[in-house]
Amino acid sequence: MARVKVDLPAAFSCTTEIPVRITDLNYGGHVGNDALLGILHEARVHFLRSVGVPNDFDAATKLGLIMVDVAVEYKGEAFHGDVLRIAMAGVDQNKYGFDVVYHVHNQHGKEIARAKTGMLCFDYNVHKLRLLPVELAAQIGS
Repeated sequence: MARVKVDLPAAFSCTTEIPVRITDLNYGGHVGNDALLGILHEARVHFLRSVGVPNDFDAATKLGLIMVDVAVEYKGEAFHGDVLRIAMAGVDQNKYGFDVVYHVHNQHGKEIARAKTGMLCFDYNVHKLRLLPVELAAQIGS
């Protein structure tokens, strides 16, 4: 069976740390796949703020971002008490959005996961894609 492979960029523009909560654990005693997606979502909020986007949805204008796909390559286990260090970069821009790539390590430097989320700009007023704003494209780079 072919495995998911997440290519890492040469450089990351944002790094954040997120502690593993007891509620992030599954029956195996390590971070569950569903919890990792929540942790990546929190990290993405940090990334977006670093590029000048205060949140991924503006209630006043009803413009925002939607996640259209996700790929995760698990490399190791994370446990309660670990602090995950998540490096992120915006890559693969297109006219409607970009990807966010994540490289996750624990506090000891052990690789936990690599991931990618596809983000598209969305107008909730008309429920259609919208063009990636020029200002955001410039902030993200690549």
